[in-house]
Amino acid sequence: MSGRQRTGARDGRHRLLRVVELADGVAGQVCGRLFAGLGHSVIKCEPPGGDPLRTQEPVDADGVGYTFAALNADKRSVRLDPGNPDDRERLSGLLAAADLVITDFGPARAAATGLSPDRLRSAHPRLVVVAITPYGATDARSDAYGDSLLAEAYGGLAAMVGEPARAPLSLGGEQTAHAAAFVGFFGAMLASRRPSGDVVDVALCDVAAYIDWKSDVVYAETGQFPGRTGTNSGRWRIVRAVDGWVGFIYQPEQWDSVVTLVGDPALADPRLHSDEARSELVDSWWPVVERWAAQRPKREIYDRAQRLGLPFGYCADLADLAADPQYRARSFMPDPGRDTDGSSGGRLAPVVGLPWRCGPPPSLPGDDGAAMPWPDLGAVDGVAASRPDLSATDGVAASRPVPSAADGVVDGGDQGPLAGVVVLDLGTITAGAATGRLLADYGATVIKIEATARPDAFRVWPAPTAGDAEVTEESPLFESNNAGKLGITLDLKTSSGRAAMRRLVERSDVLIENFTVGVTHRLGVDYPTLREVNPRLIYLSLSSQGQSGPESGIRSYGSTLDLLSGLASITGYPGDHPMWSSADINYPDQLVSLFGAGLIAYCVTQDLRGTYLDVSQRELVSWTLADRITEHLAAGTVPGPTGNRRPGSTPHDVYRCAGEDRWIALACRTDAERAALAALVGADRLADRPARWWELNHDEVDAAISAWTRRRETGECLRELEQAGIPCAPVRTARERAEDPHFRRRRVFLDGSPRKKGYPLRLFGYEPPPPRPAPRIGEHNADVLDGHRPGADAGFAAETTGVPSQQAGGST
Repeated sequence: MSGRQRTGARDGRHRLLRVVELADGVAGQVCGRLFAGLGHSVIKCEPPGGDPLRTQEPVDADGVGYTFAALNADKRSVRLDPGNPDDRERLSGLLAAADLVITDFGPARAAATGLSPDRLRSAHPRLVVVAITPYGATDARSDAYGDSLLAEAYGGLAAMVGEPARAPLSLGGEQTAHAAAFVGFFGAMLASRRPSGDVVDVALCDVAAYIDWKSDVVYAETGQFPGRTGTNSGRWRIVRAVDGWVGFIYQPEQWDSVVTLVGDPALADPRLHSDEARSELVDSWWPVVERWAAQRPKREIYDRAQRLGLPFGYCADLADLAADPQYRARSFMPDPGRDTDGSSGGRLAPVVGLPWRCGPPPSLPGDDGAAMPWPDLGAVDGVAASRPDLSATDGVAASRPVPSAADGVVDGGDQGPLAGVVVLDLGTITAGAATGRLLADYGATVIKIEATARPDAFRVWPAPTAGDAEVTEESPLFESNNAGKLGITLDLKTSSGRAAMRRLVERSDVLIENFTVGVTHRLGVDYPTLREVNPRLIYLSLSSQGQSGPESGIRSYGSTLDLLSGLASITGYPGDHPMWSSADINYPDQLVSLFGAGLIAYCVTQDLRGTYLDVSQRELVSWTLADRITEHLAAGTVPGPTGNRRPGSTPHDVYRCAGEDRWIALACRTDAERAALAALVGADRLADRPARWWELNHDEVDAAISAWTRRRETGECLRELEQAGIPCAPVRTARERAEDPHFRRRRVFLDGSPRKKGYPLRLFGYEPPPPRPAPRIGEHNADVLDGHRPGADAGFAAETTGVPSQQAGGST
């Protein structure tokens, strides 16, 4: 490891960070929750009347909103009005002692309160500023509230979710807000390693577009843009069981296992031998599967399929999650039989391997609004505090220590924040490989390790518009998850290959893997083994369901985890069947790569060496539903799909415009916005109705809005709605995204041959250079294994086979 990493306390505990949160939206509050959960001191600044989420329904027995409680656990709170000069002075005192501020102020509000990123950095030169806004910190459109539906509409993600002939859908809960929070967390760690901090600029719509990166690649390659595939087309489908729904997920080479599972002679028909034939004859054999599934419980189908190596998933609702044996074994879920407040030991933590707090949210401070000094935290939950001088007014530190290279700050203006960090990347397909790509983007030396005989399956992964066609040449998708890396081959089944691996580990800082649980142990590259080689290795396992528990060894893809996590149970049209993000998106894979990169950057920056990070991809997605889980445990509520409707906003949906599959999304949070909408669409009778009436009369409201939007092109709707001050966004496709200068300017995708995904964030002080092309198999054997690159000793012999493929196994 280079000398650029932060030197932690001598007892190995990491440095306490002091975080100020100035966020009304979900994304900023989730970002603050990550720091609070990890034991850092987070002060939440609330308006004089308190955060509106405090009382947003549904609420608990004390009248506190479940969403507020989930987003703000373990924070402290202070009432502050940034528009008040006295409060601004108090806020300045807090910021003077802070390491980090999280804000979602748009440019107009930021300018009016003196809290723009530039002003904050000018007043507090060492401060890291994380700005999470709808369109970017300096975009005038970011003065609107940061809403996941609007971000997913404009970013193109909504166009990919739902049935082809029906309306686009937002993923259940607040998924883009959570993904943006993970991006903000990652960016905060990168900025912390800059010589004097930096501004992290996260746009919600950019994150949504980044998640849908495959569509950018496919559109550039073929001129076709993918769309909604729903749950009953293509190879992967959702089928009804006797008590719910099951994901029918398999790869072409697993057809014999499918035949064994179903046990019907019709599926053994020789005409169904090829994947192409099965696609053409689907109407002859799929009804057989439907009849078979309809007679069996969903859990039975899932268990039998997994025993055959098939990556099926069943649609778990929140009641299923609360009783799930895997979640109970890993103490992820509190015991519903013993209490309902989460105090029985369930951690609801997104990662195992780091201390995680799961306490109550802050109470609302008194009306005097007195400034809250930073707490004198010696060591909380294993976190060591840096003790500043508390002699200043109100107990606020008079000054903050100036970061140095020894504090983990990169000391070169043109170097990436992760320069000098060496990563061994055993990741495949997306979850692990995309994590490595993010680290490479920001300066880490990432060495991708494959087997010549069985390389990363993503090299031949079919593109979304290819249907069920098999790929015989390198997929254009591979480039996006592997650009910027070095590539080598090793045979980890041989003693010489394992010896070469150990020599690499001796000189490396990080290892990433997303194999099926048990594979690393069999190959001799598990954490206990490699810890003996390098006690300071940071080891990240991104498995399907975690490293322990009765279901730790299951096989999955992102679509499997859509179902098992509970996300699909609350995604879909109201009163209808569950909906997944689709095989074209595989949302859980994208989410976990953002979180995984953030965890690695966090451990590197905080010098948490010798750390084993056990991330269950299923648990991570469930964690984004923490408010729903808490409500279920307390009240027994089992939510189903609600379409695009969400608490706190009404109307909150997409509406058809003139033209084929043309839509616009609306999200009104205030009476003024609803009154303006009523006037615009000629429904004056609705103008004076309270928000509750709008919520209870969706059909009448939707009819009035639709009658207006259907007569207008999307562009006309957008102009008139924006002029009336109504939050809205067009539902974009990949083609429209490619033509929109916003995404090219912010480098969300990178042009080239092939086009590849770009970056989910921007740093004001650092622009990543274009990454080198993804490596060919074993391209850098001579350089890395012969000692020409960091992390290698001279004299390594290149190996030719070994690391098993993730195709049809492990996690993606």
